[in-house]
Amino acid sequence: MQRRHLLAAAGGAVAGAAGLAGSASAGSAGGDALRPGKTRLISLSHVNDPAKTNIYPGDPEFTLETIATIENEGYYLQYVREGEATGTHWGAPGHFNAGEPLADDLDPNDLFLPAVKIDVRDKCARNADYALTVDDVKQWERRHGRIPDESMIIMWTGWEYKWGTPAFPNLDADGVLHQPGFAPETVQWFIDTGRIGRNGGTGIDTFGPDLGTDPEFLASLLVYQRHRVSLEILAGLAQMPTTGASVLCGGFINYKGSGSTALIYGVIPPGVHV
Repeated sequence: MQRRHLLAAAGGAVAGAAGLAGSASAGSAGGDALRPGKTRLISLSHVNDPAKTNIYPGDPEFTLETIATIENEGYYLQYVREGEATGTHWGAPGHFNAGEPLADDLDPNDLFLPAVKIDVRDKCARNADYALTVDDVKQWERRHGRIPDESMIIMWTGWEYKWGTPAFPNLDADGVLHQPGFAPETVQWFIDTGRIGRNGGTGIDTFGPDLGTDPEFLASLLVYQRHRVSLEILAGLAQMPTTGASVLCGGFINYKGSGSTALIYGVIPPGVHV
């Protein structure tokens, strides 16, 4: 009985979240409120599987342990051990900047944002240390229009297809990561021009917005300010439209959390196509 009550409460919470998201500014991404059967949701997350999850060097081990079975306890339950930034996740501003908002300081609307996708897979395939430039973005805007203010700007590097293999961290002989990312000056330009504003952010299919070779995390320090968030280790980006969609971030809201491993949705309104 208790479990049924919990499931009913969880269902009510999901319905409430959908209603709240529907009242947010999704219209700026070209759609109406969330409408089941009309608005399409896609997953931008990898499955949370310890056997296929690359762990950022120094982060804790990720394990799933079965602690209850239907045969023995009458229900099935796993015990999850992982860091808040394991697998596909979002990060709160306080993840990198002391005194900035943590997960439980954010409003749900901080996690529902209009999104654009910048495809630089070809450049990243030729150069694992490729940094997205302001010129790249201006060239993209000449074709697709200005990025709306307060956006989630997603850099599609193609790294998602390396997930679960040594090619994803791409460590050299000295243990240095080689992954593409956002040039810090590009992130600063996003901030100065309002494109990620106070509540936007950056997304990427690598470990994070920084070049793997940057030990100072300069891009992260810029992104993670005010109420901006970072979406990291994204997947399924081939299904995400270049413009006109939104992102909606789920996951746990841990007390003083740095962020959360998450099911991140691409929210695609009627009439928007890949």
